[in-house]
Amino acid sequence: MDQSRVLLWVKAEPFIVGALQVPPPSKFSLHYLRKISTYVQIRATEGAYPRLYWSTWRHIACGKLQLAKDLAWLYFEIFDSLSMKTPEERLEWSEVLSNCMSEEEVEKQRNQLSVDTLQFLLFLYIQQLNKVSLRTSLIGEEWPSPRNRSQSPDLTEKSNCHNKNWNDYSHQAFVYDHLSDLLELLLDPKQLTASFHSTHSSLVSREAVVALSFLIEGTISRARKIYPLHELALWQPLHADSGFSKISKTFSFYKLETWLRSCLTGNPFGTSACLKSGKKLAWAHQVEGTTKRAKIACNTHVAPRMHRLIVMSQVYKQTLAKSSDTLVGAHVKIHRCNESFIYLLSPLRSVTIEKCRNSIFVLGPVGTTLHLHSCDNVKVIAICHRLSISSTTGCIFHILTPTRPLILSGNQTVTFAPFHTHYPMLEDHMARTGLATVPNYWDNPMVVCRENSDTRVFQLLPPCEFYVFIIPFEMEGDTTEIPGGLPSVYQKALGQREQKIQIWQKTVKEAHLTKDQRKQFQVLVENKFYEWLINTGHRQQLDSLVPPAAGSKQAAG
Repeated sequence: MDQSRVLLWVKAEPFIVGALQVPPPSKFSLHYLRKISTYVQIRATEGAYPRLYWSTWRHIACGKLQLAKDLAWLYFEIFDSLSMKTPEERLEWSEVLSNCMSEEEVEKQRNQLSVDTLQFLLFLYIQQLNKVSLRTSLIGEEWPSPRNRSQSPDLTEKSNCHNKNWNDYSHQAFVYDHLSDLLELLLDPKQLTASFHSTHSSLVSREAVVALSFLIEGTISRARKIYPLHELALWQPLHADSGFSKISKTFSFYKLETWLRSCLTGNPFGTSACLKSGKKLAWAHQVEGTTKRAKIACNTHVAPRMHRLIVMSQVYKQTLAKSSDTLVGAHVKIHRCNESFIYLLSPLRSVTIEKCRNSIFVLGPVGTTLHLHSCDNVKVIAICHRLSISSTTGCIFHILTPTRPLILSGNQTVTFAPFHTHYPMLEDHMARTGLATVPNYWDNPMVVCRENSDTRVFQLLPPCEFYVFIIPFEMEGDTTEIPGGLPSVYQKALGQREQKIQIWQKTVKEAHLTKDQRKQFQVLVENKFYEWLINTGHRQQLDSLVPPAAGSKQAAG
């Protein structure tokens, strides 16, 4: 089959989950990454290549790049969370960590972890995706990428928001524009000039192309199967195009780069394709009197499991509740939702909540990252592998997480609180995503962008303001209590409140009211309660839980 039938695209997940939404450390520039590449490949026997051990990376990051150890671990751990580990392996690691009694023991366990060296270098390089470029901010356009000027369609029919992590045009432009650099990073030091550049005769190893499969995959047109890049590049009929030599078992740098450029196309499972031709889901109802239209698109009917996307936009004054196979393992983006209550009670791969206001989100376990950006007065209740937040104001996070929550730039009045709810399938969903109840770092966030180091951008919820959250839906399942229980100070606050209720009930009972007085008293209490419901906004939440009329059932999905 001829090369024109090969379609290659840039994978979405390394960017959605892997690119931290913050400008990278200056030491992640190409100059330093080339030095690291040479350093690790020369020190293959010292735990540096082909697997890079945490202890070696710590030495490079802290000793040579002058990064703080926490930051060095953060990048190592984010990359590790992208690897295809089984839920059992993830739970085993949680157990190992929860048994550590000191920081030294934790470090000893971390020292046994290793990642694929070449893929890790690519991962560090793609952190440049969120680099703040003075030229881009002045011109408002990626440069140089004349071939990629088409804008990604957004659900609001305007040009796409600035979230490059979800914009597959940005992914494609980034890889296309930096392809030479990416390939040079992977070269054997012997194939580089003294100034770390490739030559026309440089040869790329098979291992390097295998590593590039971290970012690129593809298919042969009209075939349904998706292949990692290296399988296509090594396919016999393509050797002449990809530049593979059976004798040297290497690729010609020049031919490989030319072939990759000619085959790169848009991601058929990316956000743009999902919005253009994805299935539209009717999960949300049109609310009387509201002109805004909820839009929900997904590609789960065509995409393989690892490529599932769901994009949900403009849910307004609604309660949307779903536990469905459509959601399982999907990357979910929730965009511009206001005054709504959204329950997505299935195991999810990642969740991005952007530009939402005055809403509550209750999520099933999130296997990788839960990221919030530009949200106001939002409450999020979730168990997730990692939480990161940027540009939020007045948001509350009830979370259970085995990693430190990341406070990126632009946040104000962030409140962290313990995870405080459950639904019948929760523990089963946690097992499926490899999330355990310990360790739990909900109360130990890491400030990654410290604009004002002297002001505390976060607080822990005062126990006197803590209430348990009840999920008001019936489901099958065995979970009957909050996984892992509550921290003692919050449990104590609940106990004291319970005691007050019992005293109140006893007082009412001992007052020996007549039948008429009891009726009168009940009306008084109900009126006060109704007043409270309206003042707090809970009235809308209760009203929206009333099932729709038989004629307007939600569409399956």
